[in-house]
Amino acid sequence: MIHEYFNPVRSVYGEGALLSLPALLGRRRAVLVTFPEAASLGLVSQVRELLGDRLAGVIDDVRPNPDVAELRGQHERFWREHRDTAAIVALGGGSAIDTAKALMVGTASGRFDELIALLQRGEPFEPHAAKALIAVPTTSGTGSEVTPWATIWDREQQRKHSLHLRATWPEIALIDPLLMQSLPPSVTLQSGLDALSHALEAIWNRNANPLSDTYAVSAAREILSTLPALMRRPVSRELRARMALAALKAGMAFSNTRTALAHAISYEMTLRLGLPHGIACAFPLPLVLRMALGRSAERDAVLGRALGQPLADAPQRLAAFLEGLGVPTRFASYGLDDREAQDLIARALTGARGLNFIGASADTAEEIA
Repeated sequence: MIHEYFNPVRSVYGEGALLSLPALLGRRRAVLVTFPEAASLGLVSQVRELLGDRLAGVIDDVRPNPDVAELRGQHERFWREHRDTAAIVALGGGSAIDTAKALMVGTASGRFDELIALLQRGEPFEPHAAKALIAVPTTSGTGSEVTPWATIWDREQQRKHSLHLRATWPEIALIDPLLMQSLPPSVTLQSGLDALSHALEAIWNRNANPLSDTYAVSAAREILSTLPALMRRPVSRELRARMALAALKAGMAFSNTRTALAHAISYEMTLRLGLPHGIACAFPLPLVLRMALGRSAERDAVLGRALGQPLADAPQRLAAFLEGLGVPTRFASYGLDDREAQDLIARALTGARGLNFIGASADTAEEIA
């Protein structure tokens, strides 16, 4: 078979990597997009000191899971005030980077609703204008720094939009583990489980290839061994660095495969119940693993490398891993009975991400029922 792997993002990794930001930006001016607490953590002043007059502005009112209602005003104000600014520096977790990706795409009318209308069509398009993006994650898990995707939520309509253009690949991913030292336990856990989900979802995936497998297996093994230790020793610089690198590998894996069924399940759990994304895509992993086993001897072999042998008890071991971190793995723990869970899985299997799953078929939901 002929395989293809593509990732155009320049990745810069290591403690103190943030100091390379001025050289990476060059003579361009940039707007910093970050989360509200960044100023009190000293991150905004650090970027301001590094960039000087090349910092054209700061947007620090990013909220978790960016919503259409919030993004509309941010987007239109950004393009009024910074049309001539060349770049965006996104500093934060997945929500900050997703917000930056939404902001970086300009429309002919200057209206955000034009972008949403284009996304609703579900067809590829070339944006009227776009900024360069330097993504600087402060969590170990999102993968957004090395992928072109951003999720835009619409809670009023109970739906989500997936932004995915050639223009939304970051130009540079700048991964500095020192920026992750102050993460609270809840965010450390949620982002780490998001990365584990990315790694496993890249394996039980119709779009997997040998290079994505290499990244995914390494990421999964590292996260399974590192995350529990990091939860016990959150100030460990060594463990933070290991998790940052593992999350980067997971991002490199699913940047080519996209996600699959666990993420398809997670979107409805987040929209309906407000479940944090990292938990929403991690708790169904043992269930999805049971569904994946035996579908493909090749995929089983890769899962064995990632999860260890015997593979037959891997779902139980994975469930024990999650529950040991305080994450229940049954739908009932989140308020859904068996019929609601079966219906949700059936819907998830028909979505774009669900169809990436190697076990997706017309009969799969009935088998689960």
